[in-house]
Amino acid sequence: MEVLGRIKMVGPVQDVSPTFRKREVVVTTEEQYPQHILIEFTQDKCDLLNSYQIGEQVRVGINLRGREWVNPQGETRYFNSIQGWRIDRPQQQPYGGMPQQGYGVPQGGGYTQPQQGYGQPQQNSNQQPQQNQGFNQPNPFDNQGGYANNNNSGFPPAPNFDQNQEAEDDLPF
Repeated sequence: MEVLGRIKMVGPVQDVSPTFRKREVVVTTEEQYPQHILIEFTQDKCDLLNSYQIGEQVRVGINLRGREWVNPQGETRYFNSIQGWRIDRPQQQPYGGMPQQGYGVPQGGGYTQPQQGYGQPQQNSNQQPQQNQGFNQPNPFDNQGGYANNNNSGFPPAPNFDQNQEAEDDLPF
């Protein structure tokens, strides 16, 4: 999952114990109803936030975490947290705000970009990338969003069952 927005706050590194440290960042989404999302970076991921300033637009790779805790009185409580594992500055958005697929050049490090993946041409190959591999079926929906009732819909017609005849079956009972 990912969160896209502007940095509202970058907290200091907190040494929770001698072996555990965390750093918090608040990202404000740019939606109709903006949300202020607190994201925790832990251990070596704390250093990913060093090169980011308040007001910068960022894209943060996150994982949702949940845990159960039983207090001394025996009551069970549940806690959720949002853990960041990657952060970068999004690329410019061409075509009137449509985001580009994938992450841009990492600014703070912390991950490597895949060499080959879905939607990317094969590298070091003499073959040309193939377009529409297996996806050239006709669209079964017309322009109004309803089902297109014609023979070019890409689906075979349904069998015509007569209401008065009982279908033969091979069931043993």
